[in-house]
Amino acid sequence: MTVQHDVKALDLSTGGRYRIEWAEQEMPVLRAIRERFAKEKPLQGMRISACLHVTTETANLMHTLQVGGADVVLCASNPLSTQDDVAASLVANYEIPVYAIKGEDNTTYYEHIKAALDHKPHITMDDGADLVSVIHKTRTELLQEIVGGTEETTTGVIRLRAMAKDGALKFPIIAVNDSDTKHLFDNRYGTGQSTLDGIIRATNILLAGRTVVVAGYGWCSRGIASRAAGMGANVVVTEIDPLRALEAVMDGYRVMPMVDAAPVGDIFITATGDKDVLDAQHFERMKHGAMVANSGHFNVEINIPALEKLGGKPRLVRPFVEEYKVKGNSIYLLGEGRLINLAAAEGHPASVMDMSFANQALGAEFMVKHGKSMTPQVYTIPADVDKEIARLKLEALGVKIDVLTPEQAEYLSQWEEGT
Repeated sequence: MTVQHDVKALDLSTGGRYRIEWAEQEMPVLRAIRERFAKEKPLQGMRISACLHVTTETANLMHTLQVGGADVVLCASNPLSTQDDVAASLVANYEIPVYAIKGEDNTTYYEHIKAALDHKPHITMDDGADLVSVIHKTRTELLQEIVGGTEETTTGVIRLRAMAKDGALKFPIIAVNDSDTKHLFDNRYGTGQSTLDGIIRATNILLAGRTVVVAGYGWCSRGIASRAAGMGANVVVTEIDPLRALEAVMDGYRVMPMVDAAPVGDIFITATGDKDVLDAQHFERMKHGAMVANSGHFNVEINIPALEKLGGKPRLVRPFVEEYKVKGNSIYLLGEGRLINLAAAEGHPASVMDMSFANQALGAEFMVKHGKSMTPQVYTIPADVDKEIARLKLEALGVKIDVLTPEQAEYLSQWEEGT
């Protein structure tokens, strides 16, 4: 009997299963956790509602939670990030209810979130905090059964910390994004590579010799800037934080306000978590042929209404490439301003999501054990768990590291011995 679902087509499931299995080969840490979960069943009896990008990597996380005893339901965390064959396979091959269709409209998107919440979760698993937001706004009756939740990405953590500061957050959340094995690797290496992959797939352009303007210099932007420079682009960084701006300068990039970068940039990439980073004043100054893309979670970083007001109705010139005419110049919006790495490509490589989703799985386990004793705040996974994930990843890569001798450990633990 097929579980409840709303996916594009179940006959896509075979191809999806092959791709899920391909990704699994690159996820040895999550696989090791799954093997332990199969024996210990730490999530037995727990209902988990997950709102994540429906990709091959996410499928392996869902399977791990399921093997650990959880009753799992999945919906998409972005209207353009779903891989339809993966969604079909999760339903047909793994019997996991999925509500996600690539390209779904805003109404369907929230209907799918509602369907995931109808599961009456004990644990929420978010990428952008939409589940948590909807629960607190319109589904407060669910709060009594919720033990806690986890949050995957920077934007979601920002929203949740704002809720906690205002006293609005009603259950504890583990900020997976704050784990070193997440933001230092997933954000930097995953976002760096997959963002450029999405842009290149959408446009088929050569980056070498182009001027790439990267908005922000957090971990995601650092990865984007590094990979763009590695492919021969001239990189400009815009920032509001003087420390990050100074770091970008010392990393070898030009730093300037966006209004000054607008006339010189060929490609603009936002990854800040804030709104209107690219605004009307910038579009008006851009050169003919400029391309704008977003790698932040929500599509508010590019002021699309302002672009539409200036450029009128767009012309779709390639899949995921819309042309606007602004003062006679063509400006190209990529991926509807949504996450370009998932809108036009496949998102992060599985090998880096291996660590991120190991954090998600262990975060859920931690919440089952400790959630009822935690206050409604945003927490980070304990450092020893973070280091264990890194150790498992190194082991899977065949990399060995040094171990302190007893004398070295003693030296580091005392203060008397000096010069």
